[in-house]
Amino acid sequence: MDLKLELIMLPVSDVDRAKAFYEAAGFRLDVDKAVSEEWRAVHFTPPGSEGSIMFGTGITSAAPGSAQGLYLVVSDIEEARAELVGRGIEVSEVFHDAGGLIYHGHDGGDIVHRAAGQARIAGPQPARADYGSFATFSDPDGNGWVLQEVKKRAPGR
Repeated sequence: MDLKLELIMLPVSDVDRAKAFYEAAGFRLDVDKAVSEEWRAVHFTPPGSEGSIMFGTGITSAAPGSAQGLYLVVSDIEEARAELVGRGIEVSEVFHDAGGLIYHGHDGGDIVHRAAGQARIAGPQPARADYGSFATFSDPDGNGWVLQEVKKRAPGR
């Protein structure tokens, strides 16, 4: 049985501000539907992705900004970072870690480094190994995204 992740709900405090952010980031707007002042759904898809995000009014009880560690896989970390920065998105510098850690949570990737005793190092992973280079950014509410460079996915992915 295939189980494909389709949609992530993002908790936001200001729907129009979040919509403007994701449009600026280059995500494709799929739906913006309101049935009342108490319920509105805005659906976006990142470029090249089969999975999407949704936020709005009356669609989640999660605290705004509480979604963390949302990964976007890119084939060239420096190019992806430059494009987002060119679109006005504040993105961390590219980094990797000394011990090969591949999950970085958020807070600029620092949370997991501290907990695992790893050292965050500026710049891409020296050999540009898949799953080894990162950059982070947040939406206006603090929902945390991680860019991860992957040129060749692991088998079965």
